[in-house]
Amino acid sequence: MPPKTKSVAKDGKKTKPVAKSKAIVQKSKKIRTSTQFHRPYTLHLKSKRRFIKRVGGTLRGPKMDQFRILRFPLTTESAMKKIENNNTLVFIVDIKSNKRQIKNAVKKMYDIRAVKVNTLIRPDGLKKAYIKLHPESDALDIANKIGIL
Repeated sequence: MPPKTKSVAKDGKKTKPVAKSKAIVQKSKKIRTSTQFHRPYTLHLKSKRRFIKRVGGTLRGPKMDQFRILRFPLTTESAMKKIENNNTLVFIVDIKSNKRQIKNAVKKMYDIRAVKVNTLIRPDGLKKAYIKLHPESDALDIANKIGIL
């Protein structure tokens, strides 16, 4: 509060001190009539292109060929047990490949017929494929040919 000062008019009579007045503004709160809050619709702008997309470009081969699909064979103890007992090869494959692509890639690379393909995604993010071979082809011979054993 500012100190009170005596103000004297030109007449010599005492007048009341002048205090600075502040305007008091009260904010009015919006009255909510429902228990749910509905987000208002806002303007959604399209993102600007940061580069020019080439439509014609150079000709490329297929993005997923057999060399990209089959990354490497697994050589763990459990994979060796599968090779010996179940006639099954175990590969780490591309995460985006599906069972049909894996089956065709094995057929192209190693000239063997796969009966069944089971896949799983490991906790480290790699996809593992169990490739069950046809009974006429031996997984041990193929593993030796690949260089696993």
